[in-house]
Amino acid sequence: MIIPILLLALGFILLIKGGDWFVDGASGIARRFHLPEILIGATVVSIGTTLPEVMVSAGAALQGSGDIAYGNAIGSIICNTALISAITITLKPGEAARKSMILPVSFFFGAAVFYSIMSYCFGFFSRLSGIILLAVFVIYMVMTVLRMKSSAATLATVGIEEQQGALTSEAELEAASGEDHVVESIKAGTKDSLLKDIILLVIGAVLIAFGADLLVDNAIIIAQQCGVSEKVIGLTIVALGTSLPELVTAITSLIKGHGSLSLGNIIGANLFNLVLVSGTAITINPFKVPAASYIGGINTSLIIDIPVMFAVMLILTVPTLIKQKLSRWQGISLLLVYAAFCVLQFCI
Repeated sequence: MIIPILLLALGFILLIKGGDWFVDGASGIARRFHLPEILIGATVVSIGTTLPEVMVSAGAALQGSGDIAYGNAIGSIICNTALISAITITLKPGEAARKSMILPVSFFFGAAVFYSIMSYCFGFFSRLSGIILLAVFVIYMVMTVLRMKSSAATLATVGIEEQQGALTSEAELEAASGEDHVVESIKAGTKDSLLKDIILLVIGAVLIAFGADLLVDNAIIIAQQCGVSEKVIGLTIVALGTSLPELVTAITSLIKGHGSLSLGNIIGANLFNLVLVSGTAITINPFKVPAASYIGGINTSLIIDIPVMFAVMLILTVPTLIKQKLSRWQGISLLLVYAAFCVLQFCI
């Protein structure tokens, strides 16, 4: 039992560090193409922090553990919303622009309704449903990029002008000194920085892959040895572990005074958990809705997990869209819901 626990902890560490390096590398590369920060946060950062869930669920699907894949996606949404965002909101409520929230929130609830229809009406996720979810992910990404295109073009123009100004100054300095080592140094520095970003991206992806492997393998072993269902492990321990990159991002954003960036990352990551994480796992290996336990003859996944997912996202988004700001009561309410959810998972 000790070895699986240690390996599980190692998997968490690899996931955290890998996700951290992946985001750093991807963000650095994105900035070199003059993309705005908000586009990076809505795409690269959200995808980067969701990669652990993608790798864990894909690995679980390959091993035929649909319960882990299902529980990890739903559990991560609940954890992201009712724990991670709740902590940041409780500590420091902030403003939130309605315009920037409408697209990801609309896509999330649309995907959630589709996910619910498959769960309640069919009790099975076919490969076609997985492909549809992945198609929704692609559509969302395209719409996000198109929406930010004008902003990106503006920043690109400004960036190029600043770069040209800097190069002109260096050229003048070179002409005055009769040396060319300054310009060469700038070029070398740019190449070195780009290479560093690429290395961080690759190493981060590798660490995420290894960490996810360790996490899935040892979570299953611990679940079997403790008599705890795989669904519960996926909904709690694995979901929390793979949500740690979002937690790191949230804390960093809070410290730097960018609460809205954290909110956007959480909502984006939740959407990706449904369309990218679940879509990938289902496409690899279709599975039934887990039925680890029942209440009144009804699958607890249908009367607890999915309703709680909807409830916490409604608490987070609806008041925020109406008032365009986050309130401390939202954070406290979400924390109470998460505490009750975790207790309930181990009691039923």
